[in-house]
Amino acid sequence: MKKTTAQKTAAYRLPEATTPENLEMKLMNNLGTILTFGDRILAVGYFYDSNGRSYYGAVYRFTTEDHTCEGDIKLVSVSDETFIDNGHAMAWAMSKAN
Repeated sequence: MKKTTAQKTAAYRLPEATTPENLEMKLMNNLGTILTFGDRILAVGYFYDSNGRSYYGAVYRFTTEDHTCEGDIKLVSVSDETFIDNGHAMAWAMSKAN
């Protein structure tokens, strides 16, 4: 994992390995959401930033054939930039999922 990705992962308190269910539980109470997209999980989270660009995107991938809510996933990337809303953050995640 690149140094900047590792720093963002730590700042946003994102797990490097988890399940979709656990990730959703972690994010949903803080204006976040996840979306299953093929063999990827796209995640959007909220991290307060005084400049108003508080949303970030992240992409996870399934590491096993189990693509249910209990399947294992691993972090692939986290946005270096932050976004003005969750839609822009999700668009970033979708662009990185291909």
